[in-house]
Amino acid sequence: MQAPPLSLYIHIPWCVQKCPYCDFNSHGQKHSLPEAEYISHLLDDLAEDAKRVGDRPVTSIFFGGGTPSLFSAEGIQRILSGVQARVNLQGDAEITLEANPGTVESEKFVGFRQAGVNRISIGVQSFQADKLQALGRIHDSRQAQNAAGYAHQAGLRSFNLDLMHGLPEQSLEDALADLRLAIAQQPPHLSWYQLTIEPNTQFASKPPVLPDDDILWDIQQQGHALLQAAGYAQYEISGYSQSGHQCQHNLNYWRFGDYLGIGCGAHGKITDSQAGTITRTVKVKHPKGYMDLSKAYLDQIHQVEEEDRPFEFLMNRLRLVEPCPIEDYSRFTGLALHKYGIADKLARATDMGLLAQTQQSWQVTEQGRRYLNSLLEMLV
Repeated sequence: MQAPPLSLYIHIPWCVQKCPYCDFNSHGQKHSLPEAEYISHLLDDLAEDAKRVGDRPVTSIFFGGGTPSLFSAEGIQRILSGVQARVNLQGDAEITLEANPGTVESEKFVGFRQAGVNRISIGVQSFQADKLQALGRIHDSRQAQNAAGYAHQAGLRSFNLDLMHGLPEQSLEDALADLRLAIAQQPPHLSWYQLTIEPNTQFASKPPVLPDDDILWDIQQQGHALLQAAGYAQYEISGYSQSGHQCQHNLNYWRFGDYLGIGCGAHGKITDSQAGTITRTVKVKHPKGYMDLSKAYLDQIHQVEEEDRPFEFLMNRLRLVEPCPIEDYSRFTGLALHKYGIADKLARATDMGLLAQTQQSWQVTEQGRRYLNSLLEMLV
C-alpha cells in the first residue's frame, strides 16, 4: 500500500448570506468576522494534523467556504505563512481561493496573489438577474463579469468560473446564454454543474420548479458541445478546462488522494502506508464550538474498513474522464483486485458498455458517464 499525493483544505465558514440551495457548512455573516481569532485556531488545528503526515509534501491548497474572499489579503497571507511553517508545502503548489463576485474588487485579487494565492474560483452560478435572485446570490451580472476581468488582470496562474444549470424555471435558451457569456469571459477553467436539491436546505423545504429531464438532457448535450467548440475539454463530471488548467486539487480528490482538512467541519483523509490504514477525520462544525479553547478541533475520526475501500476508490476515480491505471487500485487501497468480487463487477460493467478496459486501465465510457449512478450501484 502506498500513500498518495497530499493536499490541504482550509474552510472559511462565513458568507454574506446563506443561499437557499447550499448544504455546505456555511453561516451568514451577522457581526464582524473574528478573522484574527479564527486564523489562530486554523494554524493550531493544522499543527495537530501535521503530526499525522510528517514531512510528506503538500501539493495543493484550497480555501473553501462559505466565502473565503471575505477575509483580508493580510489574513490569507498570515494563513499561508503559517502553513509553510507547519507542513512541507511544495514550491509550485496550486493555491486556490473561492471568491464571491459581490465581495471583491481589483485590488483585493492583487492582494490575494501577493499573499501567495495563484488560482481564484469565482462563484458566478448565473449571469441572469431573475436566476441570481432565485438562487439568493448577492451579486449581479456586471459584478460577475468584472470579477472575471479582475482575475485576468491580477497575474494569477489560473482562475475558474462556477456556473450552474438546471436552475428554477430555466429554459434551454437561458442555460446556453449563461454558458456563452461565461465562455466570453475566457476563464482557463469552468465548473459547469447541475443544481440539485439537497436535504436541509431552503430549497428542500420549499422546492422550486426545475426543468424537466428532457430539457436537462438538451442543456447538457448542447452545453457540452458549446464548451468543446470553445476549446474546453471535459476532464471530470462537471469540470472543463483549457489545456493545462485542470484543477490539481480536485484531481487529487478524485484520484483517491489524501488531504488534511482544517477549519469548521472540514473533512480529511490520511493514508498510513506502514500500518496499511486509511483514516478519515471531521472537525467541529460550528464556529463557536471550533473556537472554544476548552475543546479539541477534532470531532470525528475513523478508519475506513477494508470492505469499504473498493467503493470509495471507484466512486471518486470514476468521476474522471481520464483512464484509471489498474495498478492504482491496489497501490492506494492495499487490496487485490479479486477481493470482494471487484474484478467481476468491473467486467460486468465493461460488458454493458459502461466501462472500457485494457490490460493497463479502466475508463468510463460516454454511456457510463450518462448513467454514472447506475454504474456505481453495480460496484457496491
